[in-house]
Amino acid sequence: MSANYTSTTNACKLCRPLGASLAFRGVEGCVPFLHGSQGCATYMRRYIISHFNEPIDIASSSLGEKHAVYGGAPNLKLGLKNVTEKYHPEIIGVATTCLTETIGDDVPHILKEYHDEFGTQSSPTVINVSSPSYSGTHMEGFHGAVKSIVEQLCEIAPKNETINLLSGFISAADIRHLKEVCADFGIDCTLLPDFSDTLDGPALDDYPLIPEGGTPLERIRIMGGAVATVELGSTLPENSAGSHLEQYHKTPLTRTGLPIGLRQTDKFMEILEELSGQSVPEKYTSCRGRLIDAMVDGHKYIFGKRAVVYGEEDLVVGLTSLLAEIGIQPVLCASGGKSGKFKEAISEVLEGLNIDEPQVMENVDFYDIEEMVRSLEVDLLIGHSKGYTFARKEGIPLIRVGFPIHDRVGGQRLLHLGYHGAQQLFDTITNTVIALKQDSSDVGYSYM
Repeated sequence: MSANYTSTTNACKLCRPLGASLAFRGVEGCVPFLHGSQGCATYMRRYIISHFNEPIDIASSSLGEKHAVYGGAPNLKLGLKNVTEKYHPEIIGVATTCLTETIGDDVPHILKEYHDEFGTQSSPTVINVSSPSYSGTHMEGFHGAVKSIVEQLCEIAPKNETINLLSGFISAADIRHLKEVCADFGIDCTLLPDFSDTLDGPALDDYPLIPEGGTPLERIRIMGGAVATVELGSTLPENSAGSHLEQYHKTPLTRTGLPIGLRQTDKFMEILEELSGQSVPEKYTSCRGRLIDAMVDGHKYIFGKRAVVYGEEDLVVGLTSLLAEIGIQPVLCASGGKSGKFKEAISEVLEGLNIDEPQVMENVDFYDIEEMVRSLEVDLLIGHSKGYTFARKEGIPLIRVGFPIHDRVGGQRLLHLGYHGAQQLFDTITNTVIALKQDSSDVGYSYM
């Protein structure tokens, strides 16, 4: 019999509307809009800004106590009017919150009423996603929003030579790298969502209400006519944006894990080879060779080290694969997500490698992780900034990856994907191990 559950203590996940807001930010000309209290939008803006070091506007219907009784339709309509008049967006992405899901606001019906009452030919397109915070994680909000974008914007389109790439929640640097890889293969790629500029843009003289960048609407509308869809992720829901395109538009779908590490990147490159009819460009084969050379050079420093990996499920799966390849034993893989596919995905990426199966925990918080780590011999923690307090308390080095990274700059510029990303991660991990040994040495040696 399991122990009684008390409460979540320092969650290893974020709320569902936050993930939806990030996905909407990756569409050109889009303003994310939360149908709920003002505090929700303020919290999410603060959280996102802290990681990306970029401003982000998230509109709100600003519901109060009376709306919990009478409903939030008037505020939602007024909020949409205000956003349209001030921002002049091409599209508004509406995500629900705990309050509006609890009181049962019929958002699609309210949006239909709004269109009938105020819509004109120049009005922005308004789409919506159901994203109650009390159910699921920010990743479910993210994937749900991407699916809603495809469902509500994609049109019946003639066959074209484009390829859809549904990248999952990755860094701005990762998005730029994927676009570069596709271009080098000669692939005309529609990557969704694309916040590589909207959340990591250059310094400007004036603050734009809606930053340039994002996946263009005209590209989203023709995704159904693409040659193929490639969807990245090992723990995706069966009913995803990629499956919708396959079911309703007959767009062939290929799913593969995030290309983190050698073997997962090899799989991704093989998919691009097949779709493009082109061989892997020399710059990537050279980078792969340098990565293998680095693994040989650094193997003696990291072999046999023991690591705990935590964060979003797909990211943890990819990082686990990389760690096993470089000789580090993952002893615990943990996530606040609960896809039900996490343990199987971990086993798949470790297949054929001489690594013991780690303990795998899903739907856990940091209290659970800390309790488990104390019973293990651990050399490294690998995950986002929310693990810092425990890492400091226990004196375990923390290698920051993923989202959110709040206590360092450059989280949005961390490259995790491809051979280049694996090289950067390998160097960071190896140098962290060397630094720990160096700093704890009586002589503090300066030459290896």
